[in-house]
Amino acid sequence: MLGRLGVGCVRRHRLVLVAWLLLTVVGFGSSALVFDRLVPTRGGAETESILGYELLTDASPYDGQVVAVVDGATPEDPALAGVAFDLERLGGVGRVRWSGSPDGADLTAIDGQAVAFVVDLVQDAEDQDSTVTQVESVLGLLERDGVGQVYVGGDLLVFEEVNEQIQKDITRAEVIALPISLVVLILIFGGLIPAGLPILAAVASVGGAFLGLLGFSILLDLDPNVVAVTTFMGLGLAIDYSLLMVSRFREERGAGRSVAEAVVRTTETAGRTILFSGLTVATALAGLFAFAEPIFHGIAAAGVTVVLIAVLAALTLVTALLAALGHRVKAPAEPVSDDGRFAQLAAWVQRRPWPVALLTAAGLLLAGAPILGVTFANGGSELLPAGFESRQVDELLADRFPGGGTDPVLVVSRAPAAELQGWALSTVTELADGTVAAVLPPVPLDGGVSVLSVVPEGPSQGDVAQQLVADLRASAPPGESYVTGEAAILVDFQDSIASRAPWAFALVALATLVLLFLMTGSLVVPIKALVMNTVSLGATFGALVWIFADGHLEWLLRFEATGAIETWVPVLVFAFAFGLSMDYEVFLLARIKEAYDGGAPNDAAVRLGLQRSGRIITSAALLVVIVFLGFTTAQMLGLKQLGVALALAVAVDATVVRCLLVPATMTLLGDRNWWAPAPLRRLHARFGLRESPAPSPREPARR
Repeated sequence: MLGRLGVGCVRRHRLVLVAWLLLTVVGFGSSALVFDRLVPTRGGAETESILGYELLTDASPYDGQVVAVVDGATPEDPALAGVAFDLERLGGVGRVRWSGSPDGADLTAIDGQAVAFVVDLVQDAEDQDSTVTQVESVLGLLERDGVGQVYVGGDLLVFEEVNEQIQKDITRAEVIALPISLVVLILIFGGLIPAGLPILAAVASVGGAFLGLLGFSILLDLDPNVVAVTTFMGLGLAIDYSLLMVSRFREERGAGRSVAEAVVRTTETAGRTILFSGLTVATALAGLFAFAEPIFHGIAAAGVTVVLIAVLAALTLVTALLAALGHRVKAPAEPVSDDGRFAQLAAWVQRRPWPVALLTAAGLLLAGAPILGVTFANGGSELLPAGFESRQVDELLADRFPGGGTDPVLVVSRAPAAELQGWALSTVTELADGTVAAVLPPVPLDGGVSVLSVVPEGPSQGDVAQQLVADLRASAPPGESYVTGEAAILVDFQDSIASRAPWAFALVALATLVLLFLMTGSLVVPIKALVMNTVSLGATFGALVWIFADGHLEWLLRFEATGAIETWVPVLVFAFAFGLSMDYEVFLLARIKEAYDGGAPNDAAVRLGLQRSGRIITSAALLVVIVFLGFTTAQMLGLKQLGVALALAVAVDATVVRCLLVPATMTLLGDRNWWAPAPLRRLHARFGLRESPAPSPREPARR
């Protein structure tokens, strides 16, 4: 099948190139539409916190909030009342609270030198963006008139600034990663033409990914992080797969095949490896569907799509480019030696497999130890750079206003406000000291719904706030009730992930076992790969906690530690890093199996496999690490965490695992590596996927 695909792309390479050009142009042209359709996503729709949040939204006349701090203003300044009056008259504004409001005592700074405004927008406003702009303009009058310095934020502006910053982070990462990748590719291949092919495939893959995202945005709510994750996966995998195609093409040309023959043979051999690799990575990403949260569904759908696009780009676009430009790709002057540095490294490992295996495994386990003390959080404005206005608003509220900017735990109930008040009086008095900072009077809403705000001591999502959520839920509020708020959403998010993670892992593990079995015919090799990848992932998670939660390397990576890891980051690291680890496992196993099936003993096959794939694996890993490190320049802390984690995962996997642990364990197991029960051997003989035999070259390569 792959051979026929290669023949078709060679014969119609101009048509293939034009099709990809159109796809890329249309894809990048749709990127603005994609960003316009992004929406912030919360936890799973069936959790108590989200059900309560939705009930609160439906019953409240308001939707969206603008919060402003006027630094330097005093509550007595008459200009404040005038601005409050002007704000109330704006279309789309439902309520204005400030220090002069009956319930505005908490909106005056403790030192009396700042005042806050809270502007609630009405439900279903015709043009919410226009209303926000008008609110900003009116508040700006205070700064113009010298009343004080105005800082404007709130949930609507936080999302707007997050979206804008993610766009900037993606652009910066691409501008950094692509030129550096091109330079590295030129050093690898010794020429601009072969180096440029993976870059072209990467750009085309990102363009195709945007087109896919536009389609998914119609069916799913896509979080802004989906675009960034999709972009760097598209870049990394497309470069990865294209590198393998170009390298194998040069190898086939060096063996004396014509351009057309080398292209077809490359599609048959490297294409098979890429197809298996793409399926394993897509399978790992599909494991995200096991989680209930919409953000994971969006990333899973987009991620699987971009993997398939990267595979398609390697098998068709790169094939067509090689057919058109292959005569300008320099072939090796002589075949690559089977006794090079990687073979020597494998031989060194094979002389001492037990010490290498034990020390390597112990080092990885030790590196993973910090994960035992991890703390998670759902970040808000603190994920933005320090200079962003919405973050400055939240910091001013936290540092200078009563309550320290702590978000309350909300009890939403279909019960009268008086009944909810009575329950609160009896319940809060029974809670431990140091748990509750304040209890606000219940507020009646539409449809017989009331909401009670209980402000915890300490941070909005701290241990005290999370325990308060548990205590309030255990106290059974009256009527149909829900405990929600930022702390409750975090608690439910973590519980949902913990309950579904085993199912996600089982799905990914089973699918990976099946795919690797179909490739190798072995039951031992897939199980060993799963164990090694799990240990490697543990080391990555440990490093992630050590750096970002414990606050190491702040000076190097330019971030401010929050003491926690974003809740969604470890899930994505698991899916992406697991998939990429299997990516390199397939690269290596394909060559080891090729040598073993060719008659080489197990140990010799391991040396040959590492020698023939080691340069490709390390080169591909280097390029992927460059792409991921491009995202460590991101100003958004969550993206920085993800970029660092994936760069570390790839680097560790391509060096420590593939070059040390795999040769050591395969040497210890010997021919047992290839064992499978008799029924499975018969199954593989019938359905297993193998390369077609290589035809003899018909003419020497033209240089």
